[in-house]
Amino acid sequence: MKDHLQPWSVNADDFPESGYASDQLEFLLNYAILAPSSHNTQPWLFRINAMDVELFADRRRALRVIDPCDRELTISCGAALYNLRIAAEYFGRKYDVSLFPNPNLPDLLAQLRLGLSGETSSDDVLVFHAITQRRTNRQAFRPDPVPTELLAELESLTQAEGAWLSAYAVEEVRNAVADLVAQADRMQWADKAFREELARWVRTKAESHRDGLPVHDLGIKDWMSFAGPALIRTFDRGGGQAARDRELATHSPVLAVLWTPEDNAPTWLNTGQALQSLLLHARSENLWASFLNQPIEIPELRAQLASMLGLAGYPQILLRLGYGEETPPSPRRAVRELLVMHKTAHH
Repeated sequence: MKDHLQPWSVNADDFPESGYASDQLEFLLNYAILAPSSHNTQPWLFRINAMDVELFADRRRALRVIDPCDRELTISCGAALYNLRIAAEYFGRKYDVSLFPNPNLPDLLAQLRLGLSGETSSDDVLVFHAITQRRTNRQAFRPDPVPTELLAELESLTQAEGAWLSAYAVEEVRNAVADLVAQADRMQWADKAFREELARWVRTKAESHRDGLPVHDLGIKDWMSFAGPALIRTFDRGGGQAARDRELATHSPVLAVLWTPEDNAPTWLNTGQALQSLLLHARSENLWASFLNQPIEIPELRAQLASMLGLAGYPQILLRLGYGEETPPSPRRAVRELLVMHKTAHH
């Protein structure tokens, strides 16, 4: 596998079963880093101690324009935390998680401390194997309906992590949501600051970067892709993007919103865990997902989405779900690039 995709081929057989806890934790991070993030910024850092690992927000990778409060950044870190938990469970390790363990360190989002050996359930195995199979699938989905009982299961799984999932298969609702997505696309692309921020994370040669969005993911035609970032900065492609996303949204069998009654950093971290639980369980059932978060990134459209759907809270993530073709993974940075400091010496 190419270098920038190497992290996706992590092999569970390499787990250091009899190694130090710190070595085991470092191995588990190979799974944490496969979580999704806005613009594939991968905004996380880790510090490994003798018996625990700490998860930090890497605010240098913040998206100031679309995510000024670091809401999506925190959600992404929550998704990485969920992967870490599932990996620990798969390798039969009990753990304790504390969220925001130190009020003086707002960047320290969570600490996972390894405990004794535990049992691995069959659900753990399925969900664990979905970590390396999960992708954000930006292709059109087939019209096949998603079983109601699967959606109900996903709803209860997200609720267990502290967020509510509302799924919509009815055409009228999907069309109304698709209109909001298109409106958000036009508004965002009309903003030069938005285009400049996006351009900074678009990669014309995916293999030369370990982060960011490969240009083909944006639907930019091949002959233009070499000029990708320059093109994005210069031209308002909002109309084209709006038409494309509207098409994707209306033809997806299900649109779903993850929402929460509160809207603060702890809630966002839980939303990330709920999101990743949903994505992995969906993937283990061959269901793909991708994001249409644009209306949630614009305050007035976020409020409009909530009232339109009658949600008693704050929309955090807008997804489309469906069945479709395989899609390649996005690049990832290696674990060693994400460690804040070296492990503490073994005593």
